[in-house]
Amino acid sequence: MKITIDQHACIGSGQCVLASPEVFDQRDADGIVVLLQDSPEPGLQEDVWEASRICPALAITLTPS
Repeated sequence: MKITIDQHACIGSGQCVLASPEVFDQRDADGIVVLLQDSPEPGLQEDVWEASRICPALAITLTPS
């Protein structure tokens, strides 16, 4: 899976960080999402799917590898 983030759409809710802290973080200045891994290992993919699903701004796009 490949992860793409739209930082312009992100509203800084932090739901992605709560769902998958190994893959997502937030900037200290404004809370906008920061991608730590753009191709997570298989063991993290379920959490990444959940993060994408619950993102209120739909700022996370997942593409199968």
